[in-house]
Amino acid sequence: MKKVFTICLTLSFINLFSQDNKKLTITLSGFVETYYAYDFNSSGPESKLPFMYNYNRHNEVNLNLGLLRAKVDYDNTYASIAFHSGTYVDDNYANEKMKYINEAFVGLYLDNLKKQSIEVGIMPSYIGFESAASATNLTLTRSILAENSPYFMTGIKYNNTLSERLKFSIFITNGWQRISRADSKQTPSIGTQLVYTTTNNSLFNWSTFVGEEFNGIDFSARYFSNLYWDKKWDSRWRTIVGFDFGLQNKSQPGNSTQMWYSPVVISQYTISPKWQTAIRAEYYQDKHNVLIATLDEFKTVGFSMNLDYLLNDKTKFRTELRHFSSENNLFTTSTMNTTSNLFFTSSLCFEF
Repeated sequence: MKKVFTICLTLSFINLFSQDNKKLTITLSGFVETYYAYDFNSSGPESKLPFMYNYNRHNEVNLNLGLLRAKVDYDNTYASIAFHSGTYVDDNYANEKMKYINEAFVGLYLDNLKKQSIEVGIMPSYIGFESAASATNLTLTRSILAENSPYFMTGIKYNNTLSERLKFSIFITNGWQRISRADSKQTPSIGTQLVYTTTNNSLFNWSTFVGEEFNGIDFSARYFSNLYWDKKWDSRWRTIVGFDFGLQNKSQPGNSTQMWYSPVVISQYTISPKWQTAIRAEYYQDKHNVLIATLDEFKTVGFSMNLDYLLNDKTKFRTELRHFSSENNLFTTSTMNTTSNLFFTSSLCFEF
C-alpha cells in the first residue's frame, strides 16, 4: 500500500508540473585562461605594476582567470551566480572578503515584453568595453583605462529598452568597484549607461559615475565619464575608440579638483578564419595620482600588437607585445628606475 501511495504521489507531481507552462531553465557557462608573461624590466618572480591587474606573474605559467557561471530563468525572474579564481582575482580583489564571487544577482522583468528590468546584487561593471574574460576583447591585455575603472559593481540596476536601438540603465551602487561600502558614512553612488546601436554596425556607449571615494585622507566627490565607439567596418576590420575622463575633489582646503583622462584606439584585422591581429595606441594621464599611485606624475603612452590563433570557436591562443613609455622614471629594473617598460604575454583560453 505504501508503494502504491508513493507512485500515485509521484505521478501527481509530474502531472502538476506538466500542466505548468512556467519552466525553470539553468544555463552553465565558464571561462579558463592560462598564461605566460615576461617583463623585460624584471628579474624577480613577480612583476606587479601598480596600475595593472592581469597577467602579473613574471616568467612563469599561471592561471589568470578560471570562471564558472550558472544562470537561472523562471517566469519573469532570473538570477546569476559565478565563482572565479586566478592571479587576476588575487590582484584585483585583495581588499574584498568575498573575493571568489565574480557575480551574484537577481533580476525581475517589469513588463510582459521584457523591456524593463531591475537587477540587485554583485554585477559586472557597466563601464568600458573590455571584460575580465579576455576572449571577447580585441587585445589580449586590457587597456590602462580599463584596468583602472571598475570590473564589478554592487547595488541596484534599472534597465529600459527605449527602442530597438537605444537602451538606458541607471545604477545605485556601493561605490567604485566595491562589494561592501568602505565607510558607513559614505553615501551610495549613482551611475548611468546609454547604449545606441546604428544601422551601419556602429555602437555608441556613454557611462557615468558620481559618488564619494577615498582621496588619501577622507572621502570626496568623484565624477567620471566613459565614452566609446565600436565600429565594424566589414567582415575583417573592427575599430574601438574610447575616452575616459574623471574629476575628484581635493582634500586640502582651498583646492578644487584633480583630473585624469585617457584616450585609446584599437583596431583589429581578421586575416583568415583562424588568424587575427590587433594594434592599440593609448595615453593615460593621472598627474595627481588619483587612481594610479606612483612616486611621480603618471603620464604614460602605450602601444601593443596582438597575434591570435583560433584553434576552434571556443579555444584561442593569443600573443601580445606591449610597450609603455613615460615622461618620468615610473618603471623599475633590478638596478635603476627608467622611463619605459616592455612586456610579452601569451595566453591559451577556453570558454563554454
